[in-house]
Order: sequence, then structure tokens, then C-alpha cells
Amino acid sequence: MAVPKRKHSRARRDTRRSAVTKLTPPAFSSCDNCNELKLPHRVCTACGFYKGKEVLVLQD
Repeated sequence: MAVPKRKHSRARRDTRRSAVTKLTPPAFSSCDNCNELKLPHRVCTACGFYKGKEVLVLQD
């Protein structure tokens, strides 16, 4: 089994482990019908429209 010859510093170890640098925030786009924020390529959860057509009938 491989064993390191020298000790890695805490900064080097923590930089590798930090998940903050690996995460990217999700991209949002605005709905063409109601201008609410929604995820791209998905049905708008506020109005139920997708690409200008109503695909979900939402109950109020």
C-alpha cells in the first residue's frame, strides 16, 4: 500500500476536501407567461406553462 513520504499541510488537505469550490448554483430562467423564476427546460410551477403551451392545470 502506498504511503506518503511527506505530511500534507492542513491547508492543502482542506482545500481538497472543501465542497464549496465544487458547487455551482442552479441556473434560473424566467417564465415567458408569468415572468416567475423557473428551472430551464422544465414546466413553470407557478402557471403550468411550457414553451408557450399550458401542460399542467394547477388547482388554486
